[in-house]
Amino acid sequence: MSAALARTRWSTAEYHSNDDPNTRFVEQILAAQRTGLTCLPDQLGLFTHDYQQLIAGHTASTTEQGQLRQQLLELRRDEWQDLVNLLLKHRAHRHASERLMAHIVAAASLGSEHLWRDLGMQSRDQLRQLLTHNFPSLVQHNDRDMRWKKFFYKQLCEQEGGYVCRSPTCEQCPTYHDCFGDES
Repeated sequence: MSAALARTRWSTAEYHSNDDPNTRFVEQILAAQRTGLTCLPDQLGLFTHDYQQLIAGHTASTTEQGQLRQQLLELRRDEWQDLVNLLLKHRAHRHASERLMAHIVAAASLGSEHLWRDLGMQSRDQLRQLLTHNFPSLVQHNDRDMRWKKFFYKQLCEQEGGYVCRSPTCEQCPTYHDCFGDES
């Protein structure tokens, strides 16, 4: 296993810190996932040990749909890892849970809805709060308020060239309004 895929083990206390806003975000994401409001797989895109630590004190739930999503995540593991690495490159370094959120956000980025919906958030503004708390420098780079999934893949395209960018600039792209239009 490469260093990029190496698992980091965190303590249960790091998942349930009262002074970490991610505790509130994770509770909302778990609740939304359990009611079928997210695209997240059963383990939220986390390694088994990390997921077990996260849900300590919560009731775990698995669904057929969540298991299928877990299998689909495995098929796109390299893409997921690229997204995790992008997010971690921009983490705030305030809480260990930022790494956990990178995995969850990356898994939700593989879904087909707007990222805030795929995470079970109430709004794009709430997603922005989560991203600002965890990955502030990445949020600053999105100075034109591009939709988050589109922005993440644009960043991957610019940094690695492994992802196909359809146009040399956003203004020339025929799907400009798909990236910058209203998300309601």
